[in-house]
This record gives sequence, C-alpha cells and structure tokens, in this order.
Amino acid sequence: MASPKQCRPRSARCRSQSPPEQPLQVKVVGLFKSSSFQIAKSAAETLKSNYPSKFEDPIVVPLQEFAWDQYLQEKKRELKNEIWEYSSYVMCFVNDQLLGDAFDLQKWAHKMWDVVDFKPPELYEALTVDYSAKFLTDTKHAFVFLDISVDFYPIGRLVFELYCDACPKTCRNFQMLCTGKAGYSQSGIRLHYVGSIFHRVVPNGWIQGGDIVEGKGDDGESIYGPTFEGN
Repeated sequence: MASPKQCRPRSARCRSQSPPEQPLQVKVVGLFKSSSFQIAKSAAETLKSNYPSKFEDPIVVPLQEFAWDQYLQEKKRELKNEIWEYSSYVMCFVNDQLLGDAFDLQKWAHKMWDVVDFKPPELYEALTVDYSAKFLTDTKHAFVFLDISVDFYPIGRLVFELYCDACPKTCRNFQMLCTGKAGYSQSGIRLHYVGSIFHRVVPNGWIQGGDIVEGKGDDGESIYGPTFEGN
C-alpha cells in the first residue's frame, strides 16, 4: 500500500493560506438627545479602546427627531417589515448587520469580548445633556418651538431648526413670530403665533398654519409687512 505523501514545510502548495482577519465595524445610529444613544456610543468606543486591532473606529450618527423617524421607516422597509415596532431610540450594527439596541450591544460586547461598559444612569444623563448642547451648537442654526394644544389641551411641542445661513430673512421672521419680540405691525396685528390655529389638517399628511390675522390661510402678516421676498 502506498504511503501518503508528506507535506513539505516550505511547499506553498501544502500550506493553507487563511485570509487576514478583517477588523469589525460597529455603527451606532440614534436620536441625539437620548441617553440610550450615549450608552451605545460608549460601548462602541470602549470596544475600540480595548481591542484597537480588532475594531475599526466606530461610526456614530446622531439624528434629530424627524431624521430619526425617517431613518427608522427606511430601515423597516429594508428589513421588509420584520421590525413592526422598535421602541428604542438607537440602532446598533456590526459590519452593517443589525444587532439591536444599546443594551443588545452591551450584552454582545460582554459575551463576545468580555467588555463590561456599564455606567450609572445619572452619568449617562449628564453625558446626554452635554452632548446635546454641543450637537445643537455645532449646527450654527437657531432653534425655536411651538407648544401645540387641541381644544386648549396641551399635546406636545414642535421644535424647528432654522437654517439661518440659507434663508436669513425668512428664518428671522419665523423666529420673531415664535417669540413675539417684534410687538405689533403698523396695522395693529400682534406679531406672534400664540393663539393662532392650523387652518388645514391633512390626515397622515401635513398641517398648515401661520395666518395670524384671520386664521383661514388666505391672509397673514410678517415683521416686514404683509408680504416680503423670501431668502
């Protein structure tokens, strides 16, 4: 019986070439003012710090409310509605594969990499406040809000980001009408959105308002007069 051929140590034909191990990429996407976003961000950064050769720099994507809602809907479509409800404000990915929320990332880091990254809730809240303030400041934009009521019952607050660098005149008008600091127009109209109504509501669509004169949508006033060229 023929004996099996021995593999020579220097023979390239006999050596098994395994591809180099690729570093893992952790991605965190979430609502910028959520503490769960900070939990996930901290876990991703700790993984990179503890295993610099095993992980790429984490990708951290903070989003505002409208952008987060839009992102969530897009992800649901990509996942073919496998996620009907997603209660967290952050999504965590490893090599573009959805892992779950911040706590799923923490558990994965602990189980697979023996990384324990648990901080007191108060510290995560403090980190969230600092991060949120810096995030909004870095936009170089102004922010205003409207408190909304239905039949005089408060139901929530709308926050608007004003792109003053793109449309300074329009943004200033909107800002002044939100604050009421412009006082009254020459015709005696109070330049303030307070008490004004949404004159058109399209279910599952949009709302229209801003007519501070009659509330019908066919009139209005600005800090520059009845009409002005927007910019």
